[in-house]
Amino acid sequence: MTEQTPNAVVVRGAPRWNVRNYAMFIALVGIWIVFSILTRGVFISPRNLSNLYVQTATVAILTTGTVLILVAGQLDLSLGYFLAFIGGTVGALQMRGHMGTLTSMGIALAAALTVGCWHGFWVAYRRIPAFIVTLASQLVLRGAMLWVTQGQTQAPLNSNFLVIGQGYLPQAGLAKNDTTLLLAVGAALLFVAFQLRQRRRRLRRGYPVPSLGTQLAQMAGVCLAIALVSAIVLLYLGASYAVLIAISLGLLFTFVTRNTVFGRQIYAIGGNVEAARLSGINIQRTIFILYVIMGGMVAIASFVFTARLGGASPLAGSGMELDAIAAAFIGGTSISGGVGTIPGALVGALVMASLDNGMSLMDLTVSAQLIVKGLILLAAVWFDIATRNAVRKVVADKADSPGADEGRGQAVQGAGEGEDARSKLAV
Repeated sequence: MTEQTPNAVVVRGAPRWNVRNYAMFIALVGIWIVFSILTRGVFISPRNLSNLYVQTATVAILTTGTVLILVAGQLDLSLGYFLAFIGGTVGALQMRGHMGTLTSMGIALAAALTVGCWHGFWVAYRRIPAFIVTLASQLVLRGAMLWVTQGQTQAPLNSNFLVIGQGYLPQAGLAKNDTTLLLAVGAALLFVAFQLRQRRRRLRRGYPVPSLGTQLAQMAGVCLAIALVSAIVLLYLGASYAVLIAISLGLLFTFVTRNTVFGRQIYAIGGNVEAARLSGINIQRTIFILYVIMGGMVAIASFVFTARLGGASPLAGSGMELDAIAAAFIGGTSISGGVGTIPGALVGALVMASLDNGMSLMDLTVSAQLIVKGLILLAAVWFDIATRNAVRKVVADKADSPGADEGRGQAVQGAGEGEDARSKLAV
């Protein structure tokens, strides 16, 4: 039911729930409940969940970049050794080169962007399949990582560098973790203000909007989620810098994908590359930029990961590309491209980290953990394909219905009013 206003359409009733978008939240809640029962409350403790957030940060950063790559219909299999190479570079520069934190990070970032340009050049401008390019880079970067690290862990690292992965927001002295509390309250207020501002803009432009009561209920749900997450970290050490970095990057690229021309071009390329080309999108340049962005994201993830571990290990990052890809698929990103959201992928990363953490608390063997994660990845891809096929079937049924034929006939008849129908359709 809708209510017409002078400028907009206000949609009455409950929001339409999309199983594809909300299944991951249901799965996450279910996983937490199961592990809380099986571990007798240890999993749900503030200390464990705070550490879980920090552990998720690295995969979340990689997943943010991976979503952009997958949505555009591309792939990057080099992330694990790419991350290890950048971590080894910054570690070697600090330990053996005796460089400062900013200098070593700047050189490592430049190296990561160079690798991103290398990937983008071969994939975009030489049209070599991304699978082959990044698989070859996986081998090259593995060798480069062993050369940089000399097969040894690079430690100790600069103390101000370690803060990136191990530090927490300082306290102002008013109360325990008061800065984290103020940050959480500010985030909730900014979210509410943004939603109300967006609602006013849509009303002015005549776009459909949900009823005020429905939107207030949605905003209350998000604010409640912010409060619950904040309460967990408030009861431990507060907000971690690593988690704040992951959230900030997620928000930044969520804005890019939803509110910029570049973001729309990514989805257009993944949805139908030929249509995107005919519409004037520079596909080669867009894909090249995506791989450069991915290089920057790997560098940031490597800084967080290396700082959290306190050193750069030659074994660091092994298999992390599979975690990032799996998190993106679990979060709703389509294997066919053109579909996916960064918030969903971040939840997918939290699901993967929760599985690792919960199974470790239960003392399950590594082999059992890998089997479970593999089956969950298979289920996520099956769910993606099943939902896409269901949508195609519904669209096809509507297109073949008698009402659709009648509607097309009315459209042709209307096109002929005032001038020749044939010339109208030709235009």
